[in-house]
Formats: sequence, structure tokens, C-alpha cells
Amino acid sequence: MAKLVLDNELLAEAYFEEACLFGIMAPIPDYQFCGLLQEQMGFSFFLDPASEIILKKKERNYYFSVFKYLEPNSSVEHYLYNNKWDGGLLLPEFKHLDFIWLIHGLDACGLQVGQLMQAIKNIGGVQLITELTNQKIKSRQNLIL
Repeated sequence: MAKLVLDNELLAEAYFEEACLFGIMAPIPDYQFCGLLQEQMGFSFFLDPASEIILKKKERNYYFSVFKYLEPNSSVEHYLYNNKWDGGLLLPEFKHLDFIWLIHGLDACGLQVGQLMQAIKNIGGVQLITELTNQKIKSRQNLIL
């Protein structure tokens, strides 16, 4: 009987083909950051408990909240990942980032990325925003829901 092997790296490649990623340094609570995004940009992110990411490291569980925003009349989805929880990191290669913003969908990279980044940068509490390329992210499988 033949064994079927799931290639996680191939799945990650396919998933990130239609995605844009930003790293955000904003040392404020996630709910407060989402409130600022709603107030100043109109993004009504909601906490999605079903998408919470649980990573087990050294016999301990780390819980990373995920907030979601679905663009009306579009296939574009926005995910805001909390990169830090109780000393653990969702993406360990980005220790300085507090949040990872993933935009996924057919039109994700066609959005006005520069304008979006500038608008986020102007939000109080945001110290840094940087575009992340797939090649920079070593543990990107942690982001796949």
C-alpha cells in the first residue's frame, strides 16, 4: 500500500502566492491596536477564536490570537496575528515585531500597498511597519490557518 505524504512546504508556497505580509512594531495590546485600525482606517477586525494558533515548544503551549477582517464584496481577507505571547514568538525570526498583517486573496497584492503601509504608520503607537517577503519568513507555516 502506497503512503501519501503531505508536503507542507508546497502548501505554504501555494498559500503565500496570493498574499502580502507586513510586520508591525506597536507595543500596545492587540485589542487596542484593532480599535485604532477601526477608528482611523475603517478596518473592523474581529477576534477569531477558531483561528487561534497554538504552538507547543519545550512542553509548553503558546497561544497566539488572530484577528480577521473580510473586505465587503471582495475575496480579500485580512489577518492580524499577534506575534508575541507570554515570552513565545509566532515567528521567532522577527523578535522585534508585535504583529503580522497578512492580506490574502485574488486582489491582495493589487491593493494600494504603499498607501496602506503609510496609513498604518501614522497610527499612534506604531513605531515601525515593514513589508515581509516570503523568502524572509522561515517559519511561515505557523501563519497558515
